[in-house]
Amino acid sequence: MNDNLEVAACTPHPVHPDGFNPNAQIPYKCTAQHIYLAMNDFVDFLRFINQQLHIKGLERLEAMLMPANFSSIVGEFMSTSIPKYCSSVVKNRYHNGHPDILPAGRFPGDAVQHASEGIEIKASRYLRGWQGHNPEDNWLMVFMFDSNRSADTFKGIKPKPFRFVAVFGAHLTKDDWIFSGRSEMSRRTITASVTESGYQKMRANWIYRDSMGSR
Repeated sequence: MNDNLEVAACTPHPVHPDGFNPNAQIPYKCTAQHIYLAMNDFVDFLRFINQQLHIKGLERLEAMLMPANFSSIVGEFMSTSIPKYCSSVVKNRYHNGHPDILPAGRFPGDAVQHASEGIEIKASRYLRGWQGHNPEDNWLMVFMFDSNRSADTFKGIKPKPFRFVAVFGAHLTKDDWIFSGRSEMSRRTITASVTESGYQKMRANWIYRDSMGSR
């Protein structure tokens, strides 16, 4: 039974074309159609990778990697795929540059360490409380998804297919962020979290909602 579930989980849920908001405002001539195509690319990529891993007797990618690493892959993939369909934007070529996507031709070599123009991309299993390294005045787009985690097998959680749950986006200011504290013993990097005001801005300008996962 579990093997049947594992085989089924290798095929992600499709992205629903009717789940996109025709009234969503996205900058730099980026459209919902561009987002849809990029999300489809990731679903196709993950299906191919997971089916090949299963043939080799290996765990699916999302069940193999640490949760933060898999989220990073989702975000990086979207940062690369959106410009493939939207010619008015490019992926920031500066190593660890901010934001992830820039207006095409705006910066020399399409690379900048830090700028207020562009779109920062994040991917998260959470429907709110998204984090960044610093409060920013920037356009933020978050791809929310549901998938297994690396610890699920040990917790007895059954295999399930990856699914994009929602995509929200809006221009946030520094007032829409708050620094997250940490204990004196903690070694994690200090981060900033999107506040309620930022969340409401993003929720109001929702770009995609999967009817199975919208809450």
